[in-house]
Amino acid sequence: MKITNTFQDRQTIGLVRAFSDGDAVVAEPPARPSFVDDDLLDDYSKSITKAVAKVGPAVVNIRVHGVSRDKRRGPESGGSGSGFVIAPDGFILTNSHVVHGAVRMEVTLADGRLFDANLVGDDPETDLAVIRINASQLVHAQFGDSKSVRVGQIAIAIGSPFGFQQTVTAGVVSALGRSMRSQSGRLIDNVIQTDAALNPGNSGGPLLDLHGDVIGINTAVIMPQKQINGIGFAMPVTPHFLNVVDQLKQGKEVVYGYLGVVVSTPSDEDRQVAALYLSDRARGVAGLPPPPDAVAAQSSLLPSLPAMPRLFGSPPPMTAFEATDDPPPPPAPPQ
Repeated sequence: MKITNTFQDRQTIGLVRAFSDGDAVVAEPPARPSFVDDDLLDDYSKSITKAVAKVGPAVVNIRVHGVSRDKRRGPESGGSGSGFVIAPDGFILTNSHVVHGAVRMEVTLADGRLFDANLVGDDPETDLAVIRINASQLVHAQFGDSKSVRVGQIAIAIGSPFGFQQTVTAGVVSALGRSMRSQSGRLIDNVIQTDAALNPGNSGGPLLDLHGDVIGINTAVIMPQKQINGIGFAMPVTPHFLNVVDQLKQGKEVVYGYLGVVVSTPSDEDRQVAALYLSDRARGVAGLPPPPDAVAAQSSLLPSLPAMPRLFGSPPPMTAFEATDDPPPPPAPPQ
């Protein structure tokens, strides 16, 4: 919407405040920041530059080459993404969707050195992958703990958006506990939402706190539109995250446990059918025994639906669970 400016022919200085028709227009000189503001801004800048100086040398650009499915583009297709060194002997963490299906990979370090890379482990279920280059004594990033992350804290992203290497953007942690699906369809929960600018090519790069610790791996972004300025998402560093990374470093296939049941929120029709088939009266008329405890379990004894895949999928297969009738503990009070 265009707002008509009735003062287009006048030269105004500084900030123009608009009042009602009966008020005057007051021109004020721009406010000069105080020394206190300068000191705060300087501390903010120093914190970010310190974190970038610590982790920046570990962030890499990954160029991938694959087999093209479009004959008009030639026999090869390509793309690029980001990653970061997680061990001094050349292990690099990135997103699965960056390197999945690649036939050749090239890694450019922060100092400009170029290496061919080999895929060590790939897990599309969590959208994580580990590649390795033939190098040693590399600067590597340190993992933090996403449990200590709070909404509103500073978040720093480093990566190669559109191929521009070592690009740094900063923002805040906008929200926690988001959910998204990997390319395989598996639900990834506890995702970090940030307003630090992310663009194509940032995938696989680290999301840092002010200490320079990796609190997430940049994974997805809702591209800017008319009503959206861009919303980024990063997978959090959790014990399950670290367990998957450790298995990928060893070249193992990550295997998930499952119950063999489909978990979903029942509709009203589902509830009516369940009530008909599981009620004692209906089963008695049909000559069936009372329902077993496992079928008649109350929902209060079970975790929330989004938490169930993580509860049963994170532990390795054949992990034993003990079922009890004890009610779940009350939630912890907010900090």
